[in-house]
Amino acid sequence: MNPEETALRETDQLPIELQQRMLSLARESIEFGLENGEPAPFDGDTDFTTLHAELACFVTLRIRGKLRGCIGTVTPRGNLGQDICRNAYRAAFHDPRFPPLTRRELPELNIKISILTEPAEFPVESEQELLDLLVPGKDGLILNEGPLRALFLPTVWADLPEPRTFLKHLKRKANLPPGYWSPDLRFQRFRSIEIGNDHTS
Repeated sequence: MNPEETALRETDQLPIELQQRMLSLARESIEFGLENGEPAPFDGDTDFTTLHAELACFVTLRIRGKLRGCIGTVTPRGNLGQDICRNAYRAAFHDPRFPPLTRRELPELNIKISILTEPAEFPVESEQELLDLLVPGKDGLILNEGPLRALFLPTVWADLPEPRTFLKHLKRKANLPPGYWSPDLRFQRFRSIEIGNDHTS
């Protein structure tokens, strides 16, 4: 059995060489973007089969511990290698919350990649049931209410460790009041494999 595939299935640690390659792809795409205004092409790396799998990911950028960009998708758009290159570029230059990354920021840039499992429907009858079933530190959560949508990666638990606070901020992200509840609310949950942090320049 392929050890990379086993790790993905068990949401465990991937081989260190693969993690390093993923982080290199993200950083190289950002550097390429500074020069060319577009993400680096994925060159079809044949050393790691996981990079050719249809897996979704998010790329999170921080500088001195502060968020500097975070972009991703919950469903695959091509293979994982392509998604890493594309999302790293978009996080650096097209996150609407931040100005485009500059070259002087690059040496301090910290990169984390979150590889997502496929979101599963999470039917609940009440907010309390949702809070009781959430697994802090493990569950990512997607909220849908009509056209409104918001997502928190499992890494958000580090800043919002209490389920009620986690949910309140997720509602706020979806432009809903903190106390809002409706039978039309729909949730999905997922897990993620965390790659990083990368401190190299």
